[in-house]
Amino acid sequence: MRTALIAWDYPPSPSGLSTAAREIAESLVLAGCEVTVFTLDREGRESAGGVTIVGCPLAKASALGRLRLYGGAGHLAAPLAFRRAVLAEHARRPFQIVEATNWYAPAALLTGRHGFRLVTRNSTPAAFSRDPAETARDRLDGWAADRLERRQARGSAALISNTGDHARRITAEYGLSGRQPHAVVGLSLPPATIARGQAATYPEAGETQGLRLLFVGRAEHRKGFDMIVEAAAILGTEADQGRVPPFEIRLVGVPESDLPGDLPAPARARIRALGRMREEALAVEYEGAHAVLAPSRYESFGLVYQEGIAYGRPMVANALDASGREFVGDTGAGRMASRDTGAALADAIRPILTDAAVREDLRAHALKAAGRFNRDTLGRETKALYERALQAPA
Repeated sequence: MRTALIAWDYPPSPSGLSTAAREIAESLVLAGCEVTVFTLDREGRESAGGVTIVGCPLAKASALGRLRLYGGAGHLAAPLAFRRAVLAEHARRPFQIVEATNWYAPAALLTGRHGFRLVTRNSTPAAFSRDPAETARDRLDGWAADRLERRQARGSAALISNTGDHARRITAEYGLSGRQPHAVVGLSLPPATIARGQAATYPEAGETQGLRLLFVGRAEHRKGFDMIVEAAAILGTEADQGRVPPFEIRLVGVPESDLPGDLPAPARARIRALGRMREEALAVEYEGAHAVLAPSRYESFGLVYQEGIAYGRPMVANALDASGREFVGDTGAGRMASRDTGAALADAIRPILTDAAVREDLRAHALKAAGRFNRDTLGRETKALYERALQAPA
């Protein structure tokens, strides 16, 4: 089966979508597929992990690069670039399946009859992660992105979501009829990550900085970043008073410029913004962490849950997120903030800071839950959905 995968970026680019794209691509290679990835983040053609990678760069000075600057219509630039690249490759050697993420609809212009079947794998819709619109341009941008995502989803031969709850939300968000095959397939972690996590020892608390709490994500509302800032202020004050041990919250993916300008002093003293990191540096952060903070209000799957659990690190998640409840709460791998507030998050973190026995118990449950999702399962279940897509009426 010859397949194409459309990705916004691809490793070594350090993003969640990039990591997911590589897991999908290399798992399909293991399942016996020939895989070509089309990505915006590079030029030329290369091969890695048995995958052919084709760059589709959008030069700023090009017509499409300039198109990206226009409100609303700018969202067509990437779909146009991907359409041109995929159809050119398809004309040389046909694809049977083309898969793309739903996020900002990179395959919105590849619906219809092209000789292959389009499959959309759903991440978090753009509407779930962007800030509220403050200008007319923002509203136009959001409307255009949502319309393109809906077009791509409705024009797909089949869809994939990461969990059952995610599939239900996607169906409602895009107004799907239910006639398309729609599979639930969990993502995997790289084998090297699983192996490194299994070998990682648990760090002792430092004498000066104390316990390390790790956050991996973006400084946005959906990720619960506001909760982390509020909890840092609450617990920072308690640490200053000697009521909880010293601690540091290390923020991967968050540059210093994304921190609030009015960050309270007790929080400022406990927070360290590290910006984006490559895989090796991120692995070092997981190894040095005593717990992982992942208070997202919504995750389509939540790779950070799986990464933290793979390293046997106690997790702190948000009861508002169904994936957090399933992967963290139900497994006993961490504690749950009962509400999406900084005070509730501080309540969930506090026992981890103050009680080594709690940390040991959560770590034991995390290690027990580790390794649930692997490339063999991801590749096999994805290929099975592809076969259903090929059998569906055109």
